[in-house]
Amino acid sequence: MKNSLHKLLTPAVAFSLIIMSSACFSATPSQEVVNARQETQIWTTYALSPYLRANDIKVSVDAGKATLTGTVEEDVNKDLATAIAKGVTGIKDVDNKIEVLADYKPAATGRGYGDHIDDLTITSTVKSKLLWSKYTDSQSIEVETNAGKVTLVGTADTEEAKALAGRLATGTHGVTSVDNKLVVNKTPGVTGMAKASTKEMSKTISDSWITTKLKSTYMYSRNVNGSDINVSTNAGVVTLSGKLDSGVERALAIELAQNIRGVKSVQSKELIN
Repeated sequence: MKNSLHKLLTPAVAFSLIIMSSACFSATPSQEVVNARQETQIWTTYALSPYLRANDIKVSVDAGKATLTGTVEEDVNKDLATAIAKGVTGIKDVDNKIEVLADYKPAATGRGYGDHIDDLTITSTVKSKLLWSKYTDSQSIEVETNAGKVTLVGTADTEEAKALAGRLATGTHGVTSVDNKLVVNKTPGVTGMAKASTKEMSKTISDSWITTKLKSTYMYSRNVNGSDINVSTNAGVVTLSGKLDSGVERALAIELAQNIRGVKSVQSKELIN
């Protein structure tokens, strides 16, 4: 498969090739199909990597040997390209011919596939955090992301809920700014918050669900090192333990735990800084 393949591949075509080659040729794939599948896997990973996506790297695969060419700015990026290629199933050897130039500046090509994936990931993450929070109604909030800039549109039940939605978005990995356009719902009657509370009363949320969602919230939050926090839940009571870098980080970790649906209280005596 020639390097020119990657000039023609759009992201959709790339993933389609993986799916089609896996589904249609999984029994006895030809060597050409295997080569194309492996090239596409390596190329797609490069496109998603924030360290490699802007570089001019080309990939060709022949019978389990990947040949890499192009230019990068640092040796560490060249090493990363090799490691990624070696990690693809069936790749036995990597011939890395990438040239390292300290003053290399990739040609500006606009926003690429990896940039769009980053925005989609941020949008999905923010939506998840809003869904898991007991104080926000995710069905009333639309989330849009463009180049790391998040826009929140919809309604919130209170000014506090609006502010919380903004903080949850701001604290998400990759977010550069938040335009909080939420409008506080002042219409009398059952609001999103009330509906959420009613639903919560009628349905018991499991301790395992609370623990899992809280750990995920920490993982997605750039201001809290979730790997330093141990989380356990018993009858809706969350216990946090571990050592953090600052009192600010500790306070945020506690606030995030208090916001999770189903949490009755948070024990944080063993969470120190």
